[in-house]
Amino acid sequence: MTDVSPKGGQLLDPAAAVLDSTTGLIDRALSALKVKTVDNGKLSNAKLDGFQLVSYELSLCWAECCAARFMLDHARDCKDDFTSRLCGLFCAEAVTAVCARLRARLADFELADADISAVLTAHAPFLNSQLNAASIAAIGADVIDRGADLGPDLLAERYIMMRDTFHKFADDVVMPLAEHVHRQDLIIPDAILEALKEMGVFGLSIPESYGGLQEDDKEDTMGMIVVTEELSRGSLGAAGSLITRPEILSRALLKGGTEEQKQHWLPQLAVGEPLCAVAVTEPNYGSDVAGVKLKATPTEGGWLLNGAKTWCTFGGKAGVLMVLARTNPDPGLGHRGLSMFLVEKPSSDGHEFEVTPDTGGKLTGRAIATIGYRGMHSYELFFDDFFVPADHMLGGEEGEGKGFYIAMAGFAGGRIQTAGRAVGVMRAAFERAISYSKERVVFSHAIGDYQLTRVKLARMAAHLAACRQITYGVARLMDEGKGDMEASGAKLFTCKTAEWVTREALQIHGGMGYAEESPVSRYFVDARVLSIFEGAEETLALKVVTRSLVENAA
Repeated sequence: MTDVSPKGGQLLDPAAAVLDSTTGLIDRALSALKVKTVDNGKLSNAKLDGFQLVSYELSLCWAECCAARFMLDHARDCKDDFTSRLCGLFCAEAVTAVCARLRARLADFELADADISAVLTAHAPFLNSQLNAASIAAIGADVIDRGADLGPDLLAERYIMMRDTFHKFADDVVMPLAEHVHRQDLIIPDAILEALKEMGVFGLSIPESYGGLQEDDKEDTMGMIVVTEELSRGSLGAAGSLITRPEILSRALLKGGTEEQKQHWLPQLAVGEPLCAVAVTEPNYGSDVAGVKLKATPTEGGWLLNGAKTWCTFGGKAGVLMVLARTNPDPGLGHRGLSMFLVEKPSSDGHEFEVTPDTGGKLTGRAIATIGYRGMHSYELFFDDFFVPADHMLGGEEGEGKGFYIAMAGFAGGRIQTAGRAVGVMRAAFERAISYSKERVVFSHAIGDYQLTRVKLARMAAHLAACRQITYGVARLMDEGKGDMEASGAKLFTCKTAEWVTREALQIHGGMGYAEESPVSRYFVDARVLSIFEGAEETLALKVVTRSLVENAA
C-alpha cells in the first residue's frame, strides 16, 4: 500500500508547532488553577483537592504531551522515515485527545471554545494529513511488513548487548514457562530465578564496591530499564518485576543505611541471596505512606512489631522484608514518627506461611488471589510481637524517625521502572497482535488485510513507540540526577496506555483473545495492575504531577 502522508522530516516541524500550541492551552489552564489554589503565595492542598477532576485531567494532558515531546526529540535524532511517521501520528492523536479533554470542561479550565478551535484550525493541514484513514492504514501495512520493528532505538552499544541477551532469555526461558505459572498461580520457578541470579540482574542497582554491577560514581537507570523491559516482555509476573524490590531496598540502604549495614546487606542482595520484599502498604494506607500504623515498640535488644501489612509482593519467597513501622505513637508526628526495619525470615514457596522464631512472637502471611500478575504473589502479613534486633533498624539509632524519607529514596526509581515494565508488556501484546493478524483468515482474507486491523496496529505502534521513548528519555535524565517529575508523567501515561494496547491486541484475537490459553489474555489482566502499584494513577496525578505543575505555573 502506498503511503499517502507527508514523508519523514516534513512531519516533524508541524508536529512540534501543534504540540507547542496545545501545551500553551495546558499552561493557561494550570495558571488559572494556580490562582484558585494559592494562599499567600503557597499552594493550598485543601483548595487543590476542591479541583480534583480538573487536576486529574490536566495531569493526563501534560503526561501525553510530555510523551509526544520525547517522541519528537527521538525522531529528530534518528532521522528515520518510519519513526517520523509514527511520531506524526502520535502527536496528532495526542493533540486531538488533549483538545477534546479540555473542550469537554471549558469553564473548569477557564478556556473558551475559540481557544481550542484556534489551535485545531491553525494546524488543520497537519492534523488532517495524519488522521485520515488511508494514512493510518498505510502505516499499519508497514507495521505488518516490519514485524514489530519500531525503528532505531539509538541505544548505546552496551545497552544493545544487554537488550539482546535478555530478549533471548525471555524467548528461551521465560515465555515457555509463563503460561503455566499464570494459569496454575505458581511461584516463580527456579529455572528463571537461578538463571537470573547467575546473570547478575539483582546487582543492577548496587555499586561495584558493594558487589553489584553499577559504577560507583553514577547510576545506571537505563540499564535497569532495558533489562526490565525485556523480562516484562517475557512475563510481568514471572520475570519482569524481579528487579524492582532489590532496587528499592538497595536505594534505601544507600540513602539511609549505616556503612556496616551496607557492607552486610548489599553484597547479599546483589547475588539474590536472600531475595527481598517491601512491606509498606497497609489495609487502610496505600499511597498515603505517612499514615502507616504498624507499631514498633522498644524492648530489650530491639523492637516488637505488631500490626498488618498488605500487598507485600514476593513476601513469601523473600528472605528479608523492608518494613515501615511507627516507632513513635504520637499521631501528631505523622511521617516523622516512622522508621524502617530489615526483617529476616525463612523463604517460603507456599501461598501461606508462618514464622515463629526462638526470639518469640509470630509472623504469618497469606497470598492474595489476583486476576493477574501471578508468579510474584502478593501477601497479607500479620506481625504479632515479632522481635527485630536493634541493629536491623535502617540507619541504626540515627535512623529512628527517618523511615519515611528512606522509603521515598527507595521508591525514587520505581515509577520509571514501572514504565519500563509497561513497555515490555505492550511489546509482547503488540508482537502477538501482528502475528495473529497475518495468520487469522476471515472471509477469505487475513485480518491484517483489512483497513480497521491496520489502523489498530498503526495506532498501537505509535503509542508504544512514544511510551518507549518517554521511558528511555526519562531514564537518561535520571542518570543525570534529573527527571523525577517526568518519571511520574511517564508512569502515568505508559501504564494507562498499556491497558489500551493490550485490550486492542486481545480484540484483534477475537474469541481466542478471551481464552486463557492465549497469552494476550494474560497480558490484558497483567497490564491492569500497572496503573495501581507504585502509586495509583489518581494519587500520582493529584498529589504529585498536578501539584508540581501548579507550583511551577506562571
